[in-house]
Amino acid sequence: MQRFYNRKKEIALLESIERKSLDKAQMTFIVGRRRIGKTTLLTNVFSNKYSLYFFVSKKNESLLCEEFTEEIQNKLGITIHGVLRSFKDVFGLLIDLSKRQHFTLIIDEFQEFNNLNPAIYSDMQNIWDRNKDSSRINLILCGSVYSLMYKIFENSKEPLFGRATARLSIKQFDIQTIKEILFDHHSGFTKEDLLAFYLFSGGIAKYVELLVNAKAFTQKKIINEILSLNSLFLDEGRNILIDEFGKDYGNYFSVLSLIASSKTSRPEMESIMNINLGGFLDKLENEFDLITKVRPILSKPAGKNIKYRINDNFLNFWFRFIFKYRGAVEIGNLDYVKTIINRDYQTYSGQILERYFREKIMNEMNISAIGSYWEKGNQNEIDIVALNEYDKTALIAEVKRSNKNINLNILQNKAVNLVMKIPDYTIEYRGFSMDDM
Repeated sequence: MQRFYNRKKEIALLESIERKSLDKAQMTFIVGRRRIGKTTLLTNVFSNKYSLYFFVSKKNESLLCEEFTEEIQNKLGITIHGVLRSFKDVFGLLIDLSKRQHFTLIIDEFQEFNNLNPAIYSDMQNIWDRNKDSSRINLILCGSVYSLMYKIFENSKEPLFGRATARLSIKQFDIQTIKEILFDHHSGFTKEDLLAFYLFSGGIAKYVELLVNAKAFTQKKIINEILSLNSLFLDEGRNILIDEFGKDYGNYFSVLSLIASSKTSRPEMESIMNINLGGFLDKLENEFDLITKVRPILSKPAGKNIKYRINDNFLNFWFRFIFKYRGAVEIGNLDYVKTIINRDYQTYSGQILERYFREKIMNEMNISAIGSYWEKGNQNEIDIVALNEYDKTALIAEVKRSNKNINLNILQNKAVNLVMKIPDYTIEYRGFSMDDM
């Protein structure tokens, strides 16, 4: 993919921060899951400016500092006398240089210092606090392990708490961008192609790039690409999440696999796993940002009628099909997994179609809240309810793959109790199908 897509708001924010750093030091922390395109975004914005790029790999500190020293000499055109063995010395030197010369310093996988030498964060805090008013550095600290990045910057006990002047969370491509990419590379795409591309790539930049490069734009071609020998996708869930979860990864993976397989309530999961899952679910939601707690719209915040949803389309697919059938994957019987995916595809893609329309409504309609609705025992389930509190309007919608399966009379009957909760609202009942994509 030669063209650089989307990210207009992120680029505008980064450029605005850079302008501020011409007068006074700025510290920005950026988070986003692996493969989302953080590094590509940063290199795109700062390619023509004075900038340094440090990648914190799992290496000895003095070896890393050797690499960083080389980058400083090459990019800033200076000679460093003596050997810098600690990051404290490297950072101190750069802060001193930034008083005379403005530049951007990008540190990628910043959370890795936690494994390398956690004292680095205190050293940085001391140097920053003493020099930030006279420095003109644009410091960008970037990471892909959510739990650690938020701990470093937003836990009041941590040295860098309160030091960042800006934060940026990089999200997946939206529907409009996915359509643009498909149009540029496969202009005759069908609605079925669009749903498949949205379902499997989840709008994650790296997966989009891999599928585009493989010219995999249809359901069949995408499944063949993902389930090919030596495919990056097969180990992807494990590779992305193992650093997040550490030694407890087995339990976390089991929980995510159950949610992806539509076992979405805590009692249901606990009865299968036979352990208390409160702590795991809380961390998956609040520390790892991987799942969302879903209540019926308009229900009380403390209500017990709760389901969980995986936020990431690709990870939802990976846990539903690749992790669940990992025995077949490990012995190389990928055709077996393809058979299962093709067998379940109609039902599974119908669930993802609901996500598609929820996202589409959020992007295109003027609403104050959106969710789904169900009553005790999963009775009277309604796929989408969107409210505009100011205008007192509500959209109540059913989502089906095929338009002929939508029945608005049944939908109105299911919504009777819901409508009683919003007596002064104007209600619109709608059906969304593949035809409306």
